[in-house]
Amino acid sequence: MDASISSLTLETKSMRSDIAGFQSRVTGLEHCSGPLEAHVTTVQDRDQDLLYLRSKITDLEDRSRRENIRLFGFPENEEGPDVQAFLGSILPKLTSLTFHLPLEFQRAHRVGPKRPDGASRPRPIISCLLHHAQTRQLLRAARNFPDGQI
Repeated sequence: MDASISSLTLETKSMRSDIAGFQSRVTGLEHCSGPLEAHVTTVQDRDQDLLYLRSKITDLEDRSRRENIRLFGFPENEEGPDVQAFLGSILPKLTSLTFHLPLEFQRAHRVGPKRPDGASRPRPIISCLLHHAQTRQLLRAARNFPDGQI
């Protein structure tokens, strides 16, 4: 009986030392998990910031595009090297509008790469006027134009 008690005592001591080792490992893991949780929180915050910034960029791009005027049907190379000067001279004639100031453009250009010769449709022209009142005036004239030719 002494032999079985001593073997049980040895096994109990062995189990206690194993449990103590496990406890120290768990304590070490708990100690290491604190900074990891902080990093996870930081990453989640940055993900939220990224989503917000992406939506902000999309909103700004959409607002920027709202100011654009797309013009269709002008044959390629009719505008020559200066698209802004061409539009500044042709738009008042087409719409029969008089402007208090000459048309000033922030930008004006053809959309996309140049198409091969003999393409079925010319590329549209995108322009953005410097003065929003002139943009509204042009769009109003285009809506009221007979047969939607503008």
